[in-house]
Amino acid sequence: MAGTFVFLMAVNAKAQQKPDQPLNIIVIGAHPDDADNKFGGTAVLFAEMGHNVKFVSVTNGDAGHYNKGGGALARIRRKEAENSAKKLGIKEYKVLDNHDGELLPTLDVRHQLIREIRNWNSDIVLSPRPADYHPDHRYTGILVQDAAYLVIVPNVTPDTEPLEKNPVFLYLEDHFQKPYPFQPDITVDITKVFEKKLDGLGAHQSQMYEWLPWTGGKLEEVPQQEDKRREFLAKNWSGSITPAERESLKKWYGEEHATNVKYAESFEICEYGRRPSTEEIRNLFPMLSKKL
Repeated sequence: MAGTFVFLMAVNAKAQQKPDQPLNIIVIGAHPDDADNKFGGTAVLFAEMGHNVKFVSVTNGDAGHYNKGGGALARIRRKEAENSAKKLGIKEYKVLDNHDGELLPTLDVRHQLIREIRNWNSDIVLSPRPADYHPDHRYTGILVQDAAYLVIVPNVTPDTEPLEKNPVFLYLEDHFQKPYPFQPDITVDITKVFEKKLDGLGAHQSQMYEWLPWTGGKLEEVPQQEDKRREFLAKNWSGSITPAERESLKKWYGEEHATNVKYAESFEICEYGRRPSTEEIRNLFPMLSKKL
């Protein structure tokens, strides 16, 4: 029994060792809380494995409320983003100073994102698809697409060093059907860390318990008690696993494991970045090679 205990201690210590070369992952959302919603669980897994995760919000969120706005709301949302980063254990959560609801795919904002991707020395870049109900989401997708090749071009945005190789660009999941449905090329089991994802989402109180329930006609349903609020959050923002995602889970984890997954996050490979092989995807998403 003692020998078994020592062996398990050694295995656990090895699993907690930081990687020799940590990966650099940057998630670019339109608003504070977008990255948390689509990547929060996977971010926790990366962070726990010793990799570097950064969230970027292209706008400051200063329009996302029914009775707050402007600079006061932007300050609230920046603070919420900082709190979320602490809950998730990620390295940084940066909120850019572009107005919510007014984002356009301009050259200036493209340069902002090229700098963010370069300065993070990114291996993986994630963003929304340029097909969404919200113009800020659509234009964030377009801006990142426009940056996908240019991050390696020295004469573009020359005030920052170009990347030596093009990152892998991925889309965050959505449920829109046109021009074509989202394709879950990579699906990550986040069941083990789902509660931590809720911690991150819950840090965005102005959104999860005020603005989003208001837009959905559910503001009166939001409980005041903290434990009940968490139940409300889990019920309304946990999502469901689609048949296509279940098939993707089988590919990456095997059929037996995939059957038992309760919560997952999926990503589609963007054609404009590097096209990774299956082996490279496993290297870029090392949690896919492990039983959680």
